Amino acid sequence: MSRRESIVVVGSGAFGTALSAVAAISNKADVTLLCRRPEQVEALRMSGINETGLPGITLPATIRFESDASVLESADIVLFVMPSQQQASAARDLAKHLHRHQSIVTCAKGIDKVSGRLLTDVLEEALPGHSISVLSGPGFAADIAKGLPTAMVVASPAFGEAERIARAISGPSFRLYPSTDRIGVQLGGALKNVLAIACGIVEGAGLGDSARAALIARGLAEMSRFVEGHGGAPETVSGLSGLGDLVLTATSHQSRNLRFGIETGRTGRAALPSGELVEGAHAATIADRIATENAIDMPITRAVAEIIDGRLDVRAAMASLMSRPITTE
Repeated sequence: MSRRESIVVVGSGAFGTALSAVAAISNKADVTLLCRRPEQVEALRMSGINETGLPGITLPATIRFESDASVLESADIVLFVMPSQQQASAARDLAKHLHRHQSIVTCAKGIDKVSGRLLTDVLEEALPGHSISVLSGPGFAADIAKGLPTAMVVASPAFGEAERIARAISGPSFRLYPSTDRIGVQLGGALKNVLAIACGIVEGAGLGDSARAALIARGLAEMSRFVEGHGGAPETVSGLSGLGDLVLTATSHQSRNLRFGIETGRTGRAALPSGELVEGAHAATIADRIATENAIDMPITRAVAEIIDGRLDVRAAMASLMSRPITTE
């Protein structure tokens, strides 16, 4: 009989808690949720509910809750489930507890704000010699934790490693598809947030469902150009981490990025909500800069970046998009 895997999830927000739950339900690994504050650990041990991240959802009793980072030392798989802009500093802080035989998986969707690099590249620099994978795709934390059917992607440098991670975490209601296209999976996850803001702006401004459909289709074309321009596979864009995640985030009001876009379209100005992370707002400016530097045509991404930066109002942005030169689709 093969040895059970040990999984440690770093980050006790909604998504980290949800991933802990499905990994525990799969019953193929011992699962620990590593929290930052000891008082949260005590609350979780007493109630079995993350009242801040996932209120009302009882977690599997087999999850171990800890605040001592030394639990990482015995892990086989480590999931980094903190915001994208915090991943590098967290990796450096935790490096002394990690070893090179572990699989490190980033579960954030974004591009490093300072360098514009992929999170796998940033983490490989922070953790020399470690193998870095990425988990992404269409899945809201509440849906995952409730056991609603969800499928996502895990991409690793070697297909065998992605398969092993997928087998360890997948369960009755949660399925991971293995891949080796870390570039495509990450860029799809980052850009879909930008495009979800655009779709929210359309909704908030009352521009109609036809405009939303056009934005999703043309946004997918932008995503394809960006992914291929960085060496990613075009088929990844049409899969779960590209089209799948874009459709979910651009149509569901559970999406923070969509809600931010709706409020921006309704008021005509972008105001980031306090206490709520809107990854697409950061990704828009970064992606626009990278696209400009590499001569990649991304008019929707540029419009979102300019609206967020206050350089363009919503109506002018839409007029600019609709007056672009006519070309083949």
